[in-house]
Amino acid sequence: MKISILGSTGSIGQQALDVAKRLGIEVVALACGTSIDIAEEQAKEFNPALVSVSNPDKALELSRRFASKGQKTEVMTGRDGLLQAASIAQADVALNAIVGVKGLEPTMAALSAGKNVALANKETLVAAGALVMAKAKEKGLAILPVDSEHSAIFQCLQGASGNRLKKILLTASGGPFRLTPKEELYDMPLSRALKHPNWSMGAKITVDSATMMNKGLEVIEAKWLFSVERADIEVIVHPQSVIHSMIEFEDGSVIAQLGLPDMRLPIQYALTYPKRMPSPCQRLDFFKCKPLEFYPPDLDKFSCLKLAYAALDAGGTAPAVMNAANEEAVAAYISGKIPFGRIPAIIKSVMETYNYTVEGLSLEGVLAASEEARRAARLACAPQ
Repeated sequence: MKISILGSTGSIGQQALDVAKRLGIEVVALACGTSIDIAEEQAKEFNPALVSVSNPDKALELSRRFASKGQKTEVMTGRDGLLQAASIAQADVALNAIVGVKGLEPTMAALSAGKNVALANKETLVAAGALVMAKAKEKGLAILPVDSEHSAIFQCLQGASGNRLKKILLTASGGPFRLTPKEELYDMPLSRALKHPNWSMGAKITVDSATMMNKGLEVIEAKWLFSVERADIEVIVHPQSVIHSMIEFEDGSVIAQLGLPDMRLPIQYALTYPKRMPSPCQRLDFFKCKPLEFYPPDLDKFSCLKLAYAALDAGGTAPAVMNAANEEAVAAYISGKIPFGRIPAIIKSVMETYNYTVEGLSLEGVLAASEEARRAARLACAPQ
């Protein structure tokens, strides 16, 4: 197998490369943002045909470094480079670990070029789930989930034997503020928001976990991946993150996928499906396992989850608008421009003032709606 990895210098990308190295999977293309020191080391080790760097100046610098060391890897930049990395002819699978809606176009490019997609970029399906799944169906290709929760559901469904599932039980850790009183959240410092109790992730997704928007995005993603309605998806707060998600059948039977928190396992399953291969992941020891707890989500304290539900119910471009507003609000919080408590307020204000397109969705329309919402969110994030 040969793969391209989009977002290679991030947490998922680096773990995907670890999996590829261990399983002897050839890496033919990498795409990154600005972290060219990491990309240079990755290229040295895996010798891909192409590295795409989003920043032109950084791309030029990396190209010079390659030339000085005799590295034959081609360097591209910008949108063209990213789409080329996604659709490169040699790859069988494109693993999309880009953060944000900018991962949508490369997903579509990979599918259009006949590549199966291992998807860690949840915004792809949040913003344009109908379009993406239609393209995959048209091409006879697979969208293989990399998110731990969706991988768990996907794995559970392998035992369905064609039986219709009654409900998806989507687990959530509750994030770092599960036990924090609502009144203390407004001015919560970034350092605390980034202390996830179970997972090591990038800043954006960790903040999304702290607001529980991450779970809202996953609800929307699950709708498209598994062809279910929102009423058939139940979010369950499970602080230990041992059960990664479950499915319930019509007879009341529930199948769960369990394991210690380690993203290498869902990454590996996406790349080796339908086979299972040995992995270095630590095994779950039931005799050392803490008691497993389950709670309903607090939609009053974590209103971002409620906003995601509203976007899914509205349909059309509403999820893309909601996602774009969230991306901008989270970026503003991470950069210190707004307090933590302003994130849901900004998303809500953008959603309330936007006229959604419901019928006749197109990729161009989704991207235009996303950009318009992004501009509105930036204005809302400006100093009051």
